[in-house]
Parts: sequence; C-alpha cells; structure tokens
Amino acid sequence: MTAEPLAPRPTYPTTGSAAAVAAATTELTKVYGGGDTRVVALDRVSVDFREGEFTAIMGPSGCGKSTLMHCAAGLDSFGSGSVRIGTTELGALDDRQLTALRRDRIGFVFQAFNLLPTLTALENITLPMDIAGRRPDRQWLDHVIARVGLAERLGHRPGQLSGGQQQRVAVARALVSRPAIVFGDEPTGNLDSRSGAEVLGFLRDSVRELGQTVVMVTHDPVAAGYADRVVFLSDGHLVDEMARPTPDRVLDRMKALDARARTT
Repeated sequence: MTAEPLAPRPTYPTTGSAAAVAAATTELTKVYGGGDTRVVALDRVSVDFREGEFTAIMGPSGCGKSTLMHCAAGLDSFGSGSVRIGTTELGALDDRQLTALRRDRIGFVFQAFNLLPTLTALENITLPMDIAGRRPDRQWLDHVIARVGLAERLGHRPGQLSGGQQQRVAVARALVSRPAIVFGDEPTGNLDSRSGAEVLGFLRDSVRELGQTVVMVTHDPVAAGYADRVVFLSDGHLVDEMARPTPDRVLDRMKALDARARTT
C-alpha cells in the first residue's frame, strides 16, 4: 500500500523581512499574576527564527526563555503582541485550529522524553501521525530512523533503551511529519554528556542535511555551541544575539549577563 502524500510544507513570502522565517514574535508580552505578585515574563520581545537554522535561546534562570519558546510554539497564551508560524498568526486561531497547527506544523522535543512505555520505539515515533489518521511517508520515515541510528532498536520499548536512545526516538517522532519547525526545551537536560552530544549532533545534522528549522532552550554553553545562532534574554527582554557561537564565547556572554542581573 502506498503512503498518503504529506501536506506540502508551508510557503513563506519571498520579499520583505518575513522572507525565510519559520516563526516570529513581534512585541510579545506575557505577564503572570497581578498587583504585588505581578511578574513580566516577556516584555515586548521581537525575534525571528529563520528557516533552515538552529537557534538556541539562553539567559539567566527566570529570564523568560522557556516562556518565549512556549508562546512561540503555541503551547502558552500571551498578553499582547503577535506570534506567527510561517505566515499564520497564532492569536487569530481558535483552540481547535491551534491544536491542528501544533500537530501538523510543529515538532516538540522536551527534557522528559514523553514516550509511552507500552509502545515500541517505532510505535512511539509514528504515534502523532497515527492519532491524526495519517500514514507517514515510508521513505522519509526510513531516512529519519537511519539518521538517528535506531534501525536495530525499533521493536524495543522505552524501558529497554538508554536515555540517549529514548531522546533520539523523541527527536525522530518530532521530525517524521516534516514540521515547519522543531522546538526543544532543554532536550539534553536528562542525558549524560555523551548521549547529549549524540542528540545535539543529530539536531544539528537535521538542520544541515534535512533543511529542518530547530529552536532550542538551553542553559548549557556546550549545547548552545551546536547552534548556528544564540539569542540571549534577561529579565524578559531580548538583550543580545550571537552568530557562530562557541562554548567559550557563550559562557563569557552568560557570565556578563549574570553579573548584570546581580547588580540590577
């Protein structure tokens, strides 16, 4: 039986500032609480995440980096400003439409692997498409499985896999539907350094070899060194950006941000 063709990847404007942008926030503001407990988690943050690029989001603890990712991915609401996936404005979608967009156009990789323990690796990889009633493109599925090095482990359940292997299953699950963008929230936070390097290497390869767009929140300068670009937040503001990061350069920038945070 031939696989059903996947919906085409979304297209983007070819002129102006929105060209080749997979996701973007404009003047994004998110506030928690009110009165004495009011916290401004994001304060008018505008940032583009470009197609075919690996971007890391960093900053001191509590700076708003995970909040930014959750709002940009449609996982959390926001107070004002706008969020776009491609040319789709998330604030204009109802709950049903937002659920469909997350399912069809966004991939997620979290610190907790979020695998179902009773399913095999292959069943976990294809689960979102199974739920959506779509058959994966077999050629693409085989390619992703080969790239993450899981061909010999597809029949194993999560409890029979190492942490690094479980996270590679989660990465494959995020990629199999060919999403417009993959968001990762501390995706190597539960892994040892070797397993973390394997997962980060694959995410980087998915950008360079598969044309994927990846946005990752991390606190680790070594992890950020795998990215093409790092954006830095502090106290809910976008304060800096670095192209072609290295762990040492990122660490120096983080030390400066931490020092500034302690003096304000």
